[in-house]
Amino acid sequence: MNRFLTLAAMVSSLAMAAPAVAQTPPYVDSACGTWQGDTWTPNGSCTNSDFKHERLAGTIVSVKGHLVTLQQTARTLVIDDTQALNNQLTGKVAVGRQVVAHGYWANGTFYATLLTTGPPSPA
Repeated sequence: MNRFLTLAAMVSSLAMAAPAVAQTPPYVDSACGTWQGDTWTPNGSCTNSDFKHERLAGTIVSVKGHLVTLQQTARTLVIDDTQALNNQLTGKVAVGRQVVAHGYWANGTFYATLLTTGPPSPA
């Protein structure tokens, strides 16, 4: 009985530690343009205007796999940093780090393609 409880506790803790499954981003950001500083510059290859490029600033308060929770002044939001991780453009993704997430919105999800440190430069 005691071995069963120990095994059950181990399985339960492993299940809670498993990373979330990454969603497939709707398109590859770099195929359509580049971030130059804090400005999105389209290259003309993509005519679809469904994706709204933006940058978000905040402090990382939680990291679960590819999902990063940012605390902003008036809200908390979760971003998907799969593309930035794949491109090795995140730096250290750690709680307490102030970041600027460059990316785009698609279907209510923000996909980060680049994470930089610090507050955004003035627009």
